[in-house]
Amino acid sequence: MKPKTGGLENTYETSAGKSYPLGATVYPNGVNFSIFSKNSEKVELCLFHEVDDATPFQVIPLDSTKNKSFYYWHVFVKDLKPDTLYGYKVYGEYNPSKGYRFDGNKLLLDPYARAVVKGKNYSRAAATLPGDNTPYAMKGVVIDPYNYDWEGDEPLYHPYAKSIIYELHVKGFTKRPNSGIEEDMNGTYTGLVEKVPYLKDLGITAVELMPVFQFDETEVHMPSLKNYWGYSPLAFFAPHSSYCYCNEPHVIADEFRDMVKAFHKAGIEVILDVVFNHTSEGNHAGPVFSLKGLENSFYYILADNPEYFADFSGCGNTLNTNQYIVRRLIIDALKRWVTEMHVDGFRFDLASVMSRDEHGNPMDNPPILWEIESHPVLSRAKIIAEAWDTGGLYQVGSFIGDKWAEWNGKYRDDIRKFLRGDDGMVKPFASSIAGSLELYKKPFRDPNRSINFITCHDGFTLNDLVSNNNKHNEANGEGNRDGSNDNFSSNYGVEGPADNPDIEATRLRQIKNFFTILLLSQGTPMISMGDEVRRTQHGNNNAYCQDNEISWFDWDKVEENRQLLEFVKDLIQFRKDHPIFQLEKYWAVPDSEGPNILWHGIKLNQPDWSHYSHSIAYTLQDRENDCLFHFMINAYWEPLQFELPENREGKNWRRILDTYLSHPDDIRKNGELLVHKGFYELKPRSVVVLEEGKI
Repeated sequence: MKPKTGGLENTYETSAGKSYPLGATVYPNGVNFSIFSKNSEKVELCLFHEVDDATPFQVIPLDSTKNKSFYYWHVFVKDLKPDTLYGYKVYGEYNPSKGYRFDGNKLLLDPYARAVVKGKNYSRAAATLPGDNTPYAMKGVVIDPYNYDWEGDEPLYHPYAKSIIYELHVKGFTKRPNSGIEEDMNGTYTGLVEKVPYLKDLGITAVELMPVFQFDETEVHMPSLKNYWGYSPLAFFAPHSSYCYCNEPHVIADEFRDMVKAFHKAGIEVILDVVFNHTSEGNHAGPVFSLKGLENSFYYILADNPEYFADFSGCGNTLNTNQYIVRRLIIDALKRWVTEMHVDGFRFDLASVMSRDEHGNPMDNPPILWEIESHPVLSRAKIIAEAWDTGGLYQVGSFIGDKWAEWNGKYRDDIRKFLRGDDGMVKPFASSIAGSLELYKKPFRDPNRSINFITCHDGFTLNDLVSNNNKHNEANGEGNRDGSNDNFSSNYGVEGPADNPDIEATRLRQIKNFFTILLLSQGTPMISMGDEVRRTQHGNNNAYCQDNEISWFDWDKVEENRQLLEFVKDLIQFRKDHPIFQLEKYWAVPDSEGPNILWHGIKLNQPDWSHYSHSIAYTLQDRENDCLFHFMINAYWEPLQFELPENREGKNWRRILDTYLSHPDDIRKNGELLVHKGFYELKPRSVVVLEEGKI
């Protein structure tokens, strides 16, 4: 694409420019460029017509006296228009022993680039090996962020108490040919818009999109595989261009915004899974794409020997998130996604990394986390922490601040183990379904800041959780060594697919049990893509590199498992219909009339907390709305008879849900009136929910 010039062909006049804003900023009469690089000696701005161009059409040297303010290099390019491609060459000392990795042969991405394009000649190796990588490099795109009609759209900002999150992969959700959308839309932002009605009908209130920052799909150990998940960013401001239906650089941001706008029209929030703990530049032997070549010793936590990188992410490097320039980068990126892209919140991958100082030591009050919590632009956005890292830091229940929500990994494990039938789990299970008060130890905290989940992208799907004792990751090419061995799963008799109807019935019942507990626990539930229709990865619990049918949503499953899908939809609606599941106080914390929850065992008022107990019952009372619910959970492999509470005058129990029954009898909105005999026999591995109603 040739830019329109104001004078000589392919030549633009320049002036000094200014240091702020960072990035490429469009003005009526041109574009201002600004970038941080403290220890560099020379910087060149390179402008391109096309992404695969071997040479720039104009190289603009930046003068260290005229075009540099303190540590910022800047220039104003007169009459330059949006959609121009650009990158930087930064020169300086190459001395890894001092942490310096300047290399003027490498074309660098602007970390503030609002769009990035990748050409057909792109090569990760060219950024790793010596020599010029310009013909093979991704390029930034000059974007006017305000040239878009939002049609009055604003972020939705649903309260956590009314939120039901659905984690999905943008590409994987629609990539299969059986998705029912136009083939060239499969796996794109535009394709995802076509599936908004499905998600709205399901009843979820937010999608949590797996990483959509620009990343490198070729960052894998085998040429036959791809980096599918995207947890390895290259540019924190740029939507991933490979998810675009249209290949034109100027529409990348617009396609993303069209998707956000479509979700908002359906009442669905958009939460981004963001990665600020590391980048795609890898370790000391990795490529030079951007930050390494701009100011390596500032952007990354280095080892005691500065030639090497500290690695608390498990991905070769760790961003120095509490260094001032990195803090600014993170805050500016988050502001961009909220103000310019209208997203509703963020889930921070390995957020505990962001609590480490420049030496990798945990900090009591990490500045970046407090800035995110307190920033006025982010004040209504959801901020969710994955509160651990690969360096052994585990902060679930103790993450900083008042605003942060947390992925509750303990909830996941407690529910899995109890429903599997493990000993010693009844008390942890009870605590988890009642908001994990013992974990968070803050009686006045909003219990909905616990993001409850059974499965997520990382691990088994729900179907595979009840179909496998062991992981089966052979397709990843790592000898089945990758992925967690602590899955708390069970195959209930046969590994993998089963023809035995009894085994299959148990598996389906367990899936319904998991959904019932998840959606009727106190806290904010999160469902993983496709669990509602038994999506399988064939036992692969680490499908990060499987950009194929192993990971993609199989839309034939919607009809194959229609009854389960309807069960989940009815369960979601039941949660929405009853305020007791949306309280912003803990059930177990008494108010003036006592707690909202009373615990029982198979006998009333006698919960069995013993090591060998596999059952629990509890009564939930919503005094404000005059509603009473009774839950009975049998995780044992034999039937158990539970005593029922006496009803109030003129009322009786109605069975809302019994996971042992087949659909549609397994869940009924108005319930089925019971002949009150004072007890209810629960079949093996089943959950029953009763609601008190009029006779």
